Amino acid sequence: MVSEFDQTTTARMRANERNWDARTPIHATSKFYDAPAEWWFAPFEWDDLGSLAGRDVVHLQCHLGTETIAFMRRGARTVVGLDFSGQAIDHARHLADQQKVDIDYVRSDVYDSVAALGEARFDIVYTGKGALCYLPDLNRWASVIADLLRPGGLLYIVEFHPVLTSLGPKPQEPELLLCHDYLEGRGPLDHSSAYTYTDGPALPTDATEGYEWAHGLGEVVTALIKAGLTITRLRETDQVPWPRWERMLRDDASGWWYLPPTDPKIPLLYALSATKS
Repeated sequence: MVSEFDQTTTARMRANERNWDARTPIHATSKFYDAPAEWWFAPFEWDDLGSLAGRDVVHLQCHLGTETIAFMRRGARTVVGLDFSGQAIDHARHLADQQKVDIDYVRSDVYDSVAALGEARFDIVYTGKGALCYLPDLNRWASVIADLLRPGGLLYIVEFHPVLTSLGPKPQEPELLLCHDYLEGRGPLDHSSAYTYTDGPALPTDATEGYEWAHGLGEVVTALIKAGLTITRLRETDQVPWPRWERMLRDDASGWWYLPPTDPKIPLLYALSATKS
């Protein structure tokens, strides 16, 4: 399906793939990702997902596979991780071997995942935390989700809120200033940079190019409804798993971070549940 995009969009998607191949070894040894799998999950996620016992899970755009391992630890029957970066898949397989968990990792663009996964269908499709911004067409993506789910299956998205992404990759201190589009429609933002978002060395000079597409909540919800899914829950939270701003405070219960009471209370992350009839 990637071949169905126009030449310019396809080139940008391939640039993102090279970028993430280059980011992976930096991320794998960074302090940023040196945390247990459970750390990256908000407490409400496990409530929304419910028991994983006897359920088959696929984690789309799984990157290092850190979060993917948590689904197996929580009792899922089978777990599959999928990512377009060959470097990420190699690392995820190595991590699973180290932790002695049986997870099947597949290298594929999300748009081609139905073909890549063959006849496999799932009770849960999980995705998010910096995934949707790399997808130029959410209608095609939602159609893929519907195809991957079994009847009665659950899509669960936990994604950075469009408000957060519109504040820019490196928000200015001390003000909260809108720098980028909240809404879709004006093409991708060029986020090319010599460095990734974690600690670590610079990227290779031939892999610094990167593009992100804005997707408002309305676009996400509408795409899923058009694909035949039923939205059952939409959460918005003012917490994220790392201190995006230096002045953020840490929540003792969750371990996640939030802006101080003197700042506006804004959504930083959202979680969406949708089911297939």
